Amino acid sequence: MLAATGLPASAQQLNRNEVRGTQLSSEWQHRHGLVTRGPDGKVVFLYGEVQPSVVCSPLQVCDIELQAGEIVRDVLVGDTVRWKVEPATSGAPSGQAIHLIVKPSEPGLVTSMVVTTSRRTYHIQLKSDRTRYMARVGFEYPEDVNARFAEINARVEASVVPGAGVPADQLDFGFRVSGSARWRPTRIYSDGMKTYIQFPSSLSGQDAPVLFVVSGGENRIVNYRMTGSMMVVDYNLDRAILVSGVGRQQQKITIRRKG
Repeated sequence: MLAATGLPASAQQLNRNEVRGTQLSSEWQHRHGLVTRGPDGKVVFLYGEVQPSVVCSPLQVCDIELQAGEIVRDVLVGDTVRWKVEPATSGAPSGQAIHLIVKPSEPGLVTSMVVTTSRRTYHIQLKSDRTRYMARVGFEYPEDVNARFAEINARVEASVVPGAGVPADQLDFGFRVSGSARWRPTRIYSDGMKTYIQFPSSLSGQDAPVLFVVSGGENRIVNYRMTGSMMVVDYNLDRAILVSGVGRQQQKITIRRKG
């Protein structure tokens, strides 16, 4: 076997999977990816997109800042003789950020560094240059971006009133309700085309009251449908009556538009 001959690795033969594996790894290592400028001169990489290449210089320090609250487990450097990595922290104790302070001993060096944390693993390439270096390095995390979008979407959804599907500031809530009934509406609003009558959740699945629209002194029925505890009326109401039961058991609610 070649391993027993003492031949250097370059003289050993790689099988097809090994060749393919090294090619894939090389593609990831040398892909440019996206690098942007963050606050205070920070160079920002998108985590996981590529293997970041951090350039340092002798007699200078490179500050690699990790995510706030992230706990570092291990820091492994390929060349521990000519590269020094020291920890530092910033921020309040409840959300401290770990900084890796990287210092090369001479220019023209290339090595790799693996940092394992409580949240992820960083694979970073380190290079040293005689004069050029990255003073501050940080990361943008895809999950943080997704969380911000989720927060924005939640705020938008919270501002949309159920049933109408449009923001509350585009609805007319100018209705007065009189009368007493166990199913008395909790909210009534219109989008200019339809009227939405929200009943207590206890009404869902039970017989809803009948809606009569008062027009020309007469009560007439208009098209409406129940969606859970919401009555959607295909009419922009001015005055209407909700009725359930008969005789002494009858309950009635009157709806009038204000103004």
